[in-house]
Amino acid sequence: GRHEVWSWKTASKESLCLMWQKVKVQLMLSMSFLTALFWYCRRLYSFLAQLLKRWSNYLQRQLIRNLSVLPEVDLLGYSAREWKGETKQAKQMREAYEELFRSCHVKYLRQVRRDNYSVVRAVLFQIFSQGIPFPSWMKERDILKLPEKLLYSQGCNWIQQYSFGPERYTGPNAFGKLRKCMEALKTNWAEISATRDYEERGSMCNTLFSDESKEYKLYEAIKFIMLYEVVEAYEQIKSRDEPVHNLFSLLFARDSSSDPLSFMMNHLNSIGDSICLDQVELFLLGYLLEVKIRVYRLHRFNTEEFQANYPDEYRREWNEISLLTEDDHYYHIPLFRT
Repeated sequence: GRHEVWSWKTASKESLCLMWQKVKVQLMLSMSFLTALFWYCRRLYSFLAQLLKRWSNYLQRQLIRNLSVLPEVDLLGYSAREWKGETKQAKQMREAYEELFRSCHVKYLRQVRRDNYSVVRAVLFQIFSQGIPFPSWMKERDILKLPEKLLYSQGCNWIQQYSFGPERYTGPNAFGKLRKCMEALKTNWAEISATRDYEERGSMCNTLFSDESKEYKLYEAIKFIMLYEVVEAYEQIKSRDEPVHNLFSLLFARDSSSDPLSFMMNHLNSIGDSICLDQVELFLLGYLLEVKIRVYRLHRFNTEEFQANYPDEYRREWNEISLLTEDDHYYHIPLFRT
C-alpha cells in the first residue's frame, strides 16, 4: 500500500512539473511577445509623436509666414533691431519708442504687413480681435444692399470704374464683385464679434488674416463703404437737407476729390495698389466704423503731432483702437501693459 501511495505521489509530482514546464514556456513566450509588443508600440508612439510635432511645426511656420499681422514682439527689442546706429533719425526713433514704453505703457507690438492696405488691415484686425460689434448705422441698414442702392437708386453707374486694389479691374462685373466683398465683411464680422472667448477669437483672426483672397475682400468692402458715405454726404450738401460732419468739407475741399467720382478715381481706386490712406481718409475710416483711432506718430516725436486721434471729434461710447507709425504710411499695432 505504501508503495502505491508513493508511486501516486511521484506520478502526480512529475505530472505537475511537466505541466509547469509547459506553462512556464507559454508564460515566457507570452511575456516575450508582450515585451516586444510594448517596445513596438512605444517606438510607434514615439514615431507618431515626432511626426505630429514636425507637421504641427510645419503648419505653424506656414501660418506665420502667411500671417499679415505677426505675433507680438517686445517693443524695445524691436526698436533696437530696426533702428541701429547713431544717425539722428535712428536716435530719435529709439527715443520715441522709449517714450511709448515709459509714458504710454506700450510694451509690445504686432507688426503689420507693409503694403498699401496696411492701415485698413491694422484697424480691421483690432476691431475683430477685440470683438467690437457693427457700428450703429450698420445695424440699421443691410450693407449687402449698398452697391445696389448706389448703382440703381442713386444712379451712380460710374462705379463700374471701381478698381479692386492690386487687381486693376473695371467693367460691368464690378457690382457683383462688390456684393461678394460686402458679404465677406458682414459674415466674418458677425461671426467673430459673436465669439466671446478671447483665444478662440484670436485664432479665428489669425486664420482669416493669413488668407489674402479673403482679407482683400474685407478691405475692398471698407473702401466701398467709404465711397458710399462720401456719396451720401455729397447728396446732403447739394440738397442742404441736414448738416454733415466737417471731415467731408475737408475731403471735398481737395482738388483731387471735389466730388464722389473724383474721390474714387484719384484716391480709392489706388488704395491697396499704389497708395495708402492719407490723413483725411483716416478721419473718414474712424467715423464710419465708429471707433476712435489713436495714432502714435513716431516721426513726429517731441511735437504736438506725436499723438493724433481720428476723427478728432468722437462719441464717448465709441471703442478705441491704437496704431503706431514711423512714416504715416505703414502702421503697426501697439499692445499695452500696465
